[in-house]
Amino acid sequence: MLYERWKHISAGRRREIALRDHASGRRWTFGELADAGEKEPSAAAPVACPQGHSPGFILQLLAAWREQKIVCPLEPGQDAPPLLAGRLQHVPASVVHLKCTSATSGDAKLVAFTAAQLMADADNIVATMGLRPDWPNLGVISLAHSYGFSNLVLPLLLHGIPLVLGPAPLPEIVRQIAGPEPAATLPAVPAMWRVWHQANAIPANVRLAISAGAPLPLKLEQDIFAATGVKVHNFLGASECGGIAFDRSAVPRTDAALAGTAMDNVRLSLNDDGCLTVRSDAVAETYWPDRSPDLGRGVFQTSDLADLEGGSVFLRGRLGDVINIAGRKISPESIERILQLCPGVRECLVFGAPSHDAERSEIAVAVIVGDAKEPVLKAFLLEKLPAWQVPRRWHFVDSLSTNTRGKISRAEWRKRFSDV
Repeated sequence: MLYERWKHISAGRRREIALRDHASGRRWTFGELADAGEKEPSAAAPVACPQGHSPGFILQLLAAWREQKIVCPLEPGQDAPPLLAGRLQHVPASVVHLKCTSATSGDAKLVAFTAAQLMADADNIVATMGLRPDWPNLGVISLAHSYGFSNLVLPLLLHGIPLVLGPAPLPEIVRQIAGPEPAATLPAVPAMWRVWHQANAIPANVRLAISAGAPLPLKLEQDIFAATGVKVHNFLGASECGGIAFDRSAVPRTDAALAGTAMDNVRLSLNDDGCLTVRSDAVAETYWPDRSPDLGRGVFQTSDLADLEGGSVFLRGRLGDVINIAGRKISPESIERILQLCPGVRECLVFGAPSHDAERSEIAVAVIVGDAKEPVLKAFLLEKLPAWQVPRRWHFVDSLSTNTRGKISRAEWRKRFSDV
């Protein structure tokens, strides 16, 4: 289904530019890219894992579609998930695509999609955001990540939206890849937008600016608009369901909690806990190898607390314990397991709290029972964890009280320290 749609798209635009690679200086028309995809050798493994940030990623993907292989995109240097080995007979027959999730909480798992679900996500993104063939996508975000795959790769292959690949999101490279285009679309993340703004490098020919991966800081959005007239549109999505909400407004938001309005063909509601429920044809088939009642049959139950007001989505935090630090997620248990190994720690509890730095979304907070001091604890964790996973706030208490069920409640401790 995917390859047939690509052949239809490429046949109708054979002489138009499809792909330009800044690193090599090469460019391909849709016809040339289609011919190259026909010649690209198919991966020997039963699952194709296109990798990297180059035209090779696109060609590997086309070869996999041509040979009807399951695709599992990987970041540069990332190994294929071990759970793929010898277990594909258990993947639902309709599944054509697997997205990796972080393995920060228990065993790794994948999100499984059918061809129809991938196509629905691409259709929703193109329709909602107004992607246009005469506004090429400037590609500096990861092609393998769910955001880049849905906003760059699928629009190219399924809708004929040209793609310009830049090797890195450096300000000068962004200027260079945008330069030859009369108009362009630029998807990025808040940290990139901040760097480009500070370097005065946001191209004047950007007609559609998109930010996802973490909430876009309100002041940054307003400052960019004041300096350049470019409105950066906040985009909310998830690996499990693709696009959820998009800020369609032509002027900066006035409320940082505003995520936008529902994507075209996406229906949003709240469950009994006040968490966002997403219904659309783009929702994944299932988690794999272990299913979950939160995903499937066109419904994804998020752990995002939200309000729905007049069609707009306002995010109010996360119900679950997973901490979101600038779009990267970490389970508090994984930090606690390391802390418990530190001499002087008798008990510990870790939870997420809102960050004063909006780009970080949340920070990790640690509550410690024991004799260990903060500098020792930080040094101990830095030997075993990436710096971004080390708690930013520390509290030392005599004991960790339990709730009526005899369990330590993260929610209660989070509330206790929210006023500190």
